[in-house]
Amino acid sequence: MSRPADEVFEDSLLASLYDHFNGWDACDDFYFSLARTLKSGAHVLDLGCGTGLLACRIAAEGYAVTGVDPAEGMLGVARARAGGERVAWIKSAGQMMRLPQRFALIYMTGHAFQALLTDDDAVAVLRTAGDHLAADGLLAFETRNPARKAWLSWTPDGRRSADTADHGEVQEFFEARADPNTGVVDLAAHYRFADTGRTIVGRSRIRFIDLDHLERLLAAAGLAPAAWYGDWDRSPLTGTSREFIVVARPS
Repeated sequence: MSRPADEVFEDSLLASLYDHFNGWDACDDFYFSLARTLKSGAHVLDLGCGTGLLACRIAAEGYAVTGVDPAEGMLGVARARAGGERVAWIKSAGQMMRLPQRFALIYMTGHAFQALLTDDDAVAVLRTAGDHLAADGLLAFETRNPARKAWLSWTPDGRRSADTADHGEVQEFFEARADPNTGVVDLAAHYRFADTGRTIVGRSRIRFIDLDHLERLLAAAGLAPAAWYGDWDRSPLTGTSREFIVVARPS
């Protein structure tokens, strides 16, 4: 039986380690600031919500937040999070999502967009998100600029450690293999438990696309960019920017 493409998110143990190495960051500040421009009680959708860190923080501000993710491992962490009861958690792939609400803001963070490995899937998710926007709603997300070749830094030399309540000290490092023809990077996330010497590996795949490609996908999904940024400080987008950050609305 072949392994799941994103077992690093489906497996409950791997999901429980995620926040120890991926805490609140500048990207969360960016999306949080977008949400705080909305009226109190506005509907917000975190698409690809993962462990729900940002969704819960936005809900604590009085917004009606829905978190959608296809991975049960991540949703398990999200539901158990402090404040998780304020968020409506839904297990669904973005392509299949059908909700009765319309949202003032939909966002995808954590480079969730890069988990969409084909144009068909990317357009389907973007189009579905657009269909769930309120009349004046916005969709915001990011994807890494392939010109920066971030995968070259995902090596065993980039080892990080975290102290966890349940597992003691855990070390994390990555191995990455990029396919220049497709832009798809195969990732192996290694976690070594210092107390036992046990190592587990979670595998996932992400795709890098250039700016022209991203613009074509947005157009095919019926979306028009309202703003582009090259980093979380809202600096202008350039050919060497670390990120392609787009805020879009239906065209």
